[in-house]
Amino acid sequence: MKRLVKIIIFPIFFILVRFLRLFHFINKLNASFYNYFYTEWKRNEFKVCPGLFNGGGIIMPRINVIGGRYISIGENTYIGKGSIISARDRYMNQKFTPSIKIGNQCGFGESTHITAINKIVIGDGVLLGNFVIITDNSHGGGEHFADQLLLPPIYRPLSSKGPIIIEDNVWIGDKATILPGVKIGKGAIIGANSVVTKNVPARAVVGGSPAKIIKIID
Repeated sequence: MKRLVKIIIFPIFFILVRFLRLFHFINKLNASFYNYFYTEWKRNEFKVCPGLFNGGGIIMPRINVIGGRYISIGENTYIGKGSIISARDRYMNQKFTPSIKIGNQCGFGESTHITAINKIVIGDGVLLGNFVIITDNSHGGGEHFADQLLLPPIYRPLSSKGPIIIEDNVWIGDKATILPGVKIGKGAIIGANSVVTKNVPARAVVGGSPAKIIKIID
């Protein structure tokens, strides 16, 4: 019996394992080709987005782009699956001139949500975790905000307190939210689940809701 196992069953087992590894490799290869084709197809929706053979990065499947003609993406930037990048030039009877500019060598996690009616600038080498929200606008605001509370939020006008500027090499953790009118300095670290409502100095580590400075790295 042992001889039978050694001569027949073991070789069959090893052949099966190698076959399954080959099948897994083929699946990964197919996924890679699909991602490349998806990127080439999707990049045409943006104002600027380099092709894969011209320094472009990877755009993962199932992202939603609104107002792509106002959105520029730099070289070698990765956008995770399920992300939403929205530059709205109108909402109901309002008109806007939005702008979103994303730098080179950035990495955005899954389900990133970036939305602008004003301006969002993201520098080079910025890393975002999963489920990060960056928005320069909200439903309602301004001097008549009290009156707007009588309306359902979806019918309140969009307003912006100012652009968002995120400088180079910033790291933003999972589920963080960056709100309007904020500037984040170079090399800053935003902790997971933080809500950033005020400017963040360069090389600062912040966390909490609202986010506060934990330390500044010398």
